[in-house]
Amino acid sequence: MQPSHYKSSRPPRRESTHAPANHSSQNRGGSRGSFRSAGSGSRAGFRGGYRGSQPNRSFKKGGRGNFAQHINESKFINKAVITESAPHFVPEHAFADFVIDERLKVNIAKKGYVTPTPIQDKAIPHILRGADLVGIANTGTGKTAAFLIPLINKILKDPRARVLIVVPTRELALQIETEFQGFSRMLGIWSVSCVGGANIGAQIRALSRLSQVVIGTPGRLCDLIKSGHIRLAEYGTLVLDEADRMLDMGFIADIRFMVSKMPAMRETLFFSATMSPEIQKLIKEFLREPVMISVKTGDTAQSIDQDVVRVPRDANKFDILTNLLRQPGFDKVLVFGRTKHGVQRLAESLVKAGFVAEAIHGNKSQSQRVKALRLFKEHHAKILVATDVAARGLDVSGISHVINYDLPATYEDYVHRIGRTGRGGKKGVALTFIG
Repeated sequence: MQPSHYKSSRPPRRESTHAPANHSSQNRGGSRGSFRSAGSGSRAGFRGGYRGSQPNRSFKKGGRGNFAQHINESKFINKAVITESAPHFVPEHAFADFVIDERLKVNIAKKGYVTPTPIQDKAIPHILRGADLVGIANTGTGKTAAFLIPLINKILKDPRARVLIVVPTRELALQIETEFQGFSRMLGIWSVSCVGGANIGAQIRALSRLSQVVIGTPGRLCDLIKSGHIRLAEYGTLVLDEADRMLDMGFIADIRFMVSKMPAMRETLFFSATMSPEIQKLIKEFLREPVMISVKTGDTAQSIDQDVVRVPRDANKFDILTNLLRQPGFDKVLVFGRTKHGVQRLAESLVKAGFVAEAIHGNKSQSQRVKALRLFKEHHAKILVATDVAARGLDVSGISHVINYDLPATYEDYVHRIGRTGRGGKKGVALTFIG
């Protein structure tokens, strides 16, 4: 991936949400569905591969769903660095050393956990003693286990304990529930997932049975609280996971409502990938003298090879994508689009082009989203096309490539998108379409 110098005098056009499904005509000459360059410089683009770019171009657009900040093009380009001489984290604990129930230790071992990640190593002891905690960590650092393990131990010590875990997306809620089920197997501890898009009747029935842990998204949780099916006065622990994402998605009023219904003397765990002034205000509002833990080592993982894909003004963007996907090594690919309709059309076009692809976005029912994820996880679908709903909480092993077919709205969104690859010490590739 050699850089090709590029000049532009104005930002790329916004992709229309009403572009025709026929991708063969929507990306030529700056037509709808494309990002067109107005520059007169090099038009180097896809010629059997992809090329880098001049690291001084940035993008900005205003309005919800468009660009809200400058993103310098150089931020999309970074060679992966995997070296044996890199600094090696030495944990202070092993999972066997934590003062937790022996039955829980057995389940941890069965899941293959031996050495804690940095966030787990630092957070678990504080959560075990009941402290409020703020954890700032990159995506994919193991923070789910960092709070589930000590909270399961808390319930084992006191079966009357109740835990509320609030997350921004259905996918993250289901991911946490899956992790919980692995850690709590045969321990007599139960959870219920309360998310929008799923049958609320089934969730109400599950809540009527003994469930010590409730995991859900703000909208559905508020509905169940207001209808009296969740009585927050009984919950002594609150977990706010991906708090920065919930703030971005406009859930702050729902979160304040839930916090107002909980006991003042509670344990609150607050996890975020960023520490903005707004996040700092929420920490002061919701937590009492919290322990602050930050294990964020950088914006993006060093194991991800990042580059851009040029889309010349006279090129077909969809053809460039399909040519990439047919290259060796593109084994399990997550493609991000910006809109629900655009993602659905792109997935359908890929299927027509002979690929096995699935789509996941907000217009899909919960059962459809679960099925799409299952097919992708189990290698039945090579390609998953998604909106940013999948950028956080999607934990699928072995994703070889993340492709930003549409540019992300913010750099934070970019970080979380590409964090789906290069996990577990493996190398990944992230490609961003620029034109």
